[in-house]
Amino acid sequence: MSDFTHFNDQGRAKMVDVGEKPISQRTAVAAGRVLVSDTTFSLIKSGGMKKGDVLTVAQIAGVMGAKRTPDIIPMCHPILMDGINLELSLDEDKKSVEIRATVSCDGRTGVEMEALTAVSTAALTVYDMCKAVQKDMVITDIRLVSKTGGVHGDYKREEET
Repeated sequence: MSDFTHFNDQGRAKMVDVGEKPISQRTAVAAGRVLVSDTTFSLIKSGGMKKGDVLTVAQIAGVMGAKRTPDIIPMCHPILMDGINLELSLDEDKKSVEIRATVSCDGRTGVEMEALTAVSTAALTVYDMCKAVQKDMVITDIRLVSKTGGVHGDYKREEET
């Protein structure tokens, strides 16, 4: 269990003490997608969903999700984020809503969970806003794309095309 920092000597969950870690600039980028039908795609694109502008509402929800990450992920530290940016776009070929979140901070712990939560929240919001039209949407490929800063250094996923 010594390899897992979120467990104490008795094997019970704990929040890691980051008080001695140096403050560094950190960023994390996460991405994901929602696969939709032709009909749903057209309604999102045209702004025809009855609940409103799907992409704008999902973008705002993603920002809110990032801000609430420590409320829903038990061992996640509350941190002061410097910036949260969500980009939502439509991919005509995949019939998907593509979601990308970038989160940054100057802190003692990273913002990977905040970026992943932003993407997840935005994807769930797309689903919520479109479920009256389509129940079989697929939320998929939620992943960490990159991160910078901290003692473990930088990470960059090799993206598939």
